[in-house]
This record gives sequence, structure tokens and C-alpha cells, in this order.
Amino acid sequence: MSTKSWSPRSLTAQAMGKIDPVTKAVVPPIHVATTYIRDEDNGYSTGFIYGRPDNETTREAESLLAMLEEAKGGALLFGSGSAAATAVFLALSPGDHVVASKVMYWALRNWLMTEAKRWGLNVEFVETDDLAALKAAVKPGVTKLIWAETPSNPLWTITDIAAVAEIAHKAGAKLAVDSTCASPVHTRPLTLGADIVMHSATKVLNGHSDVIAGALCAREDDEFWSRIKTVRRGQGGILGPFEAYLLMRGMRTLHVRQERQSASAMALAQRLSAHPLVARVLYPGLPQHPGHDIAARQMENGFGFMLSVQVTGGEQAAIRTAAHVELYKRATSLGGVESLIEHRASIEGAGSPCPTDLLRLSTGIEDVEDLYADFDQALKAGHG
Repeated sequence: MSTKSWSPRSLTAQAMGKIDPVTKAVVPPIHVATTYIRDEDNGYSTGFIYGRPDNETTREAESLLAMLEEAKGGALLFGSGSAAATAVFLALSPGDHVVASKVMYWALRNWLMTEAKRWGLNVEFVETDDLAALKAAVKPGVTKLIWAETPSNPLWTITDIAAVAEIAHKAGAKLAVDSTCASPVHTRPLTLGADIVMHSATKVLNGHSDVIAGALCAREDDEFWSRIKTVRRGQGGILGPFEAYLLMRGMRTLHVRQERQSASAMALAQRLSAHPLVARVLYPGLPQHPGHDIAARQMENGFGFMLSVQVTGGEQAAIRTAAHVELYKRATSLGGVESLIEHRASIEGAGSPCPTDLLRLSTGIEDVEDLYADFDQALKAGHG
């Protein structure tokens, strides 16, 4: 593709526009080679040495994501979102102080509370949307990393990325942002001052519930980013070429999917807020949401596809409601073209900040009227 400044939407739709040089195919081939020929001078002028750190298909997907996130340091793909997230913490040293969001993806929170502490990290959890609490927790010269998730799963609290970046950098720390549920369509944390952005690419980046993948993008190619690269290379966590191909295929439709999903989520949030069997709707697009003003400032093209609903009648009514859906699929995960529903407290277990009356909804691309009708009938059946 020419060097013209096409929009991210156009570049994504064509996966950066690369044409296969041999066949002229508009979809590049999947490169499955695990080893590469040396040059006559014993070097590797192609930049490819061995499949564990080097794969052309994976690099193509990384280039697409780096473009979307405006990541000057580049992007790295991993075998899962958890592999990507933990690589950031493994690039730290034993004894380092870390401040992390109280409300975040439950599996990472559990890892930080157990394995990370056992390995030697000093992890402190705070509400990162509370800037005063965050400032009190950060120790200048001691804190090495702030980890924030925004919107945070499953309460969808909003952290002010620019403000937290200022706090982090003033203390000599890095800021990493889990932006899985925003995606680069709605938020680009690196442009707001974050150092690292993480995605569970399994979710909306792929969008088809058929790939497990994770991603990291860096604002700069600095020493910390080099350590993360070393972690991936040493642990062999690179995403495989077939999964990278599927991820690229999914990202081609990212913008159209996100626009539809976000618009439907907003419509559902507005209508369900007035439903007599709904106690509360958690969605940053609603004016009554505590983080709405910040979300309106740092998000664009909508407020995302995720919302949570607290039903009247408590935990059992919530579980019964989830059991009576027909169009929604009762399954873990989020971001796919199909809408999903889950009683989140049952998954997260003891110690979860998730209320027991809460149902988490991942909005797909179905007809929004059908989605509302299905949830409405399920609410009535769950309270019957």
C-alpha cells in the first residue's frame, strides 16, 4: 500500500494492505516455518532466526495492532491475554512495589494475589478511579508500576488515564492499562500518557470467539519494553501463526463491529435503566454513571459493548434470569459477535467485588430489539 495517510479504519479493513508478492493475493499466506536459512556471511539479513520469537504472520498482526494503538515501541502478541498481562509483571524485579486496580479481570487479580506475591512482588490494590487513594498508595522511587483497567470488568468503573499517567511518571513508575473492553476504537491509552497497553485479544479484537490471544503495545522502545520482549522470548509465549491469521481476519471488521455493538449497548443500557425489574445498570455511557464525564473525555466513537445489570430480587433472581435467556448465550468471555450473559459472582467466587445480584452482558451484533425482548422475558421469568 502507498504511504498515503489513510485512516486507521481503512488500514484495518485491509490489514495494512499487504499483498502477497508471489501470487498477488489480497490475503497474505500463513507462514508456518519454524526455522530460517542463514546468509553466506553467517548472519540473518531477513531478521528471522527461529520461530519462537520470529514469525511473519504474527509480525503482520502485531504491525496492525501497533498502528491502531499508535504504539511507537511496537506490539507483541502472546498465546493468551493472561500471558500478555503476566509478562509485564515478570519484567519487574522481586521486591518491586506495584499498585493495581481493585476491580479488574478476576484471573489476573488472583494471580497477583498469589503467584506474583510468592515470586516477590509487593502488590497493593486500590480503586484507581479514586485519584486521592491512588496518590496515597504510590511510593515515589519505590513504586515501579501502576496497573489500571478501564473500563474495569465487571463494574465498568472509569480510570482517568492521563491523570494516573501523571501520578505514575512523577513517582518514577510505569503505567500499564488493560484496555480490552475499550479497544483502540474507543480509547488509545498510549496517546493519553500510558506506557503499556494490554489487550486480551481473545475478546473484541478477534471478535469471533475462536482465538485465544493476548497483546501488549508500547509507547516507547525503552529498557522496560526490552525486558518484556526478553520474557516472551524466554518463556516462548508467542502467538502461533494460525491464531495470528485468525486475529488479523477478525480485526479487519473491528470498527464496524464495535460501532454496532457500542450503539446497541447504549440502547440497552438506556432502556433497561427504566425496567421495573432492574435495580441498576452499570454502563459508562449513561449520564448517571460516576465515571461518565471522564469516559466522555477519553473515549470516542461510543462507550463500548459491555454493561452490567443489577436485578431486583437479589442473587437467585439474577441466576434465574440468566437461566431463561434464549438469544443471549450463557457463557464466559466477551466481545464476540454473539451476545453473552453471565452471573459473574458465581465465577469469581469469594473475595470478588462483584455484587451477587449482577449480570454481565456482552453485546453482540444481533438486532437490538431482539436482545431487549429476550432479556425482558428472561427478567420476568426469573422473577416469576
